[in-house]
Amino acid sequence: MKNFPRARFGAAVAVAFFSGLVFASGFDLTRFSWAQTHLATSSPTISAPAVASLAETQDAFETIVDRVKPAVVSIHVAKYAQPVSQRTPQRGRGQQQQIPPGLEDFMKQFGDIQVPDQNDMPREGSGSGFIVSKDGYILTNNHVVAGMDRVQVVLVDKRSFTAKVIGRDAQTDVAVIKIEGNNFPTVPLGDDLTSRVGQWVLAVGNPLDLDFTVTAGIISAKGRSRLPLPGTQDQYAIQDFIQTDAAINPGNSGGPLVNIRGEVIGINSAIASGTGYYAGYGFAIPMGLARQVMNDLIEYGEVRRAIVGVSLDEVTPEDAEAAGMKEIRGAKVMSFDPLGDASPAKRAGLEEGDIIIAANGKPIDQVSTLQRIIRGFKIGQTVTLDVQRFGQRKQFSVKLGEAKAAVAEVADRGDSGTPSEKAEPVSSGSIDKLGLSVAPVTAATLRSANVPAAARTGLQITDIAQRGAAWNKVGTNEIIDEELFPAKRDIKSVADLQQAVAGVKSGGVIVLKLYTIGRGNTGGTRTVSLRIP
Repeated sequence: MKNFPRARFGAAVAVAFFSGLVFASGFDLTRFSWAQTHLATSSPTISAPAVASLAETQDAFETIVDRVKPAVVSIHVAKYAQPVSQRTPQRGRGQQQQIPPGLEDFMKQFGDIQVPDQNDMPREGSGSGFIVSKDGYILTNNHVVAGMDRVQVVLVDKRSFTAKVIGRDAQTDVAVIKIEGNNFPTVPLGDDLTSRVGQWVLAVGNPLDLDFTVTAGIISAKGRSRLPLPGTQDQYAIQDFIQTDAAINPGNSGGPLVNIRGEVIGINSAIASGTGYYAGYGFAIPMGLARQVMNDLIEYGEVRRAIVGVSLDEVTPEDAEAAGMKEIRGAKVMSFDPLGDASPAKRAGLEEGDIIIAANGKPIDQVSTLQRIIRGFKIGQTVTLDVQRFGQRKQFSVKLGEAKAAVAEVADRGDSGTPSEKAEPVSSGSIDKLGLSVAPVTAATLRSANVPAAARTGLQITDIAQRGAAWNKVGTNEIIDEELFPAKRDIKSVADLQQAVAGVKSGGVIVLKLYTIGRGNTGGTRTVSLRIP
């Protein structure tokens, strides 16, 4: 054996060791682990096309802002204090002094200093808007300017104008105001119907007193409805919102929601938040609806809206099953209140519980879709409605009425007289399959509510079991008036309701007509579908 030098021997050992590792790794007999998992990872690279795409997106946003921002306005409103002569006199009020905000309670302990009444201070607020014509017409939200004594508009170039309210519509939350002048910058109006979920949008406005702020996001959803927004609780109110995740905060109201082409597709109107500030969900009034309202307000000073004359709700799986439908879609007819027999739909033959599945041949998937179709018609025009009624397909021609007629009809209901309190006593009871306790309508209820004649002999819901079929679907302020499906009968006693429920197999559906008790003329009918356990 020859003697190898130490260095040459060490090198041989090292080669043998790594050769063994390579050999072992081929049979997965050993694994590598690293203390720093990213130590051997090469830096990621962005390809030239990706860089170009990002740059193009950035350039597009910049171009949109340059195009839109000059036409966006900041709106400052104020409601002045009631004149002193119209207030109830207060004893001992002398010459008032100006007290710094926040020190009122502290100063009250000094008897010789009068603290100003809060009624002496104007109520102020702010919002946004955008100019739509060279001669100064501006679109904004109704709730920004409603009831205000002063409306001041500030442009991005700091010019300030006193604006006149041309018209406003609480049902859609759209308002038109105007400033005097010419050659104002304008923003183009787009078509919200061609926009799609996932597309880029920008929200421009004046949130939290941060004038002319731009935020970016995408269209998160379309056709949002049933939002608990102030001023939109009227059952004929149109809710067809675009949902976006672009940051919207107080002060953004009335500002534009802009697509990637720089066209306004919506008016930023509301946010869904437990705090009142941005929580990821904002809602905009679609431009197609806003444009129609704007044109009416400018031409007539009011909105001339055609209506079918029904209160609608979304279709549930139980509704679809009762109607004999395989798909869960359409718009369910809840009632004809407040129009009653004057409702165009009721005159045409529709009934509570019907599900409208098509309008003029266009399929209806939800309430907002039907509203969107109907708003394309004028008062007096006829629309054909396809209806599913408990297994039967029917078609009706409805001559559309005018929305404002609903307000006049509320006070003219034929059953608004003083109800008789001498109703025949009916025993109370419980309906275990529904999880309901019911009782005859009391004289106190009849005195306090405008209950129609048909519902005065019904059963008032007094308790709802948490595990029952009716939990979260009915309320104790409601009267069961009628069974609509699977049979059609009046419900005047506990025995009537028990018989109705007994006629439904386990797992089946019963549809009931209810009257919701309200103060004065605020009550109304609706239908509910309940599945028997």
